[in-house]
Amino acid sequence: MLALAVAGAVVVMRRLADQAALPFQSPGVGVVDVRGVIADSDDVVETLKRFRESDSIAAVVMRVESPGGAVGPAQEIYRAVRKLRESKPVVASLGNLAASGGYYIASACHPIVANPGTLTGSIGVIMSVRNVAELVEWAGIHETVIKSVPYKDIANPMRALTPEEQGILQRMVDDVHGQFVSAVAVGRGMPEATVREVADGRLYSGAQALNVGLVDELGGYEDAVAIAARAAGVQGEPRTIRVRPGRRMWWADWIGGAFGLKPSEWMVAPLPDGLQFLYLGAGTDLR
Repeated sequence: MLALAVAGAVVVMRRLADQAALPFQSPGVGVVDVRGVIADSDDVVETLKRFRESDSIAAVVMRVESPGGAVGPAQEIYRAVRKLRESKPVVASLGNLAASGGYYIASACHPIVANPGTLTGSIGVIMSVRNVAELVEWAGIHETVIKSVPYKDIANPMRALTPEEQGILQRMVDDVHGQFVSAVAVGRGMPEATVREVADGRLYSGAQALNVGLVDELGGYEDAVAIAARAAGVQGEPRTIRVRPGRRMWWADWIGGAFGLKPSEWMVAPLPDGLQFLYLGAGTDLR
């Protein structure tokens, strides 16, 4: 009970602290960080909603440092950014890596600012299906599957995919890829045919992305903040309000320590196992 009371009090204090970060001064530029593999959208979407409703926020910078991740969360953040853009300027600032799902989110912003050496693009969808049939056969493991419909155990790692199953999955991947292309086309104001020409999964440097129309300007984080401030008519040096979703509180060490765990071992939610689509850049290790 004490732990729950303390945790609840800290949550309230955090809410008040976040509100206090938006003082009644001249409107500033809100900064939203999208970092690491995208496995969840709740914190980012909530922050975007608060920034949209706050009179203290004149514009927003999405700072993207991500190789991508799960499709659903990337799409939810994309829609939240598009909604925010209806009332306030939203500028994307691409860090070292803003690929696949990271670029998906950035494409909802305008303009997109990238460093010349930023790695971005990787527009595509990937699904990996493991096949450990030979291993389990060697180990003498046998499985009996009882199912009501033919494709209920599709992508079962205990056996190889049938040609029909591979066709089903390929069509779904192609469909989700088409959603990616359409989202970029809408966000960037580009014809879908033009987006498809560069949507073959390859990575681009920031300079290359500028040449093919995937980014608008070359520059860093401070440049993006200045661009957002100008677009919102903020005078002078812009004030920034940064909310880091999922930031660690002091009680994380206390609770985790009671069970001999580090916060990174119980607070970080990795992508779940199982069949899923990923907007994920090549070479990213989720394990």
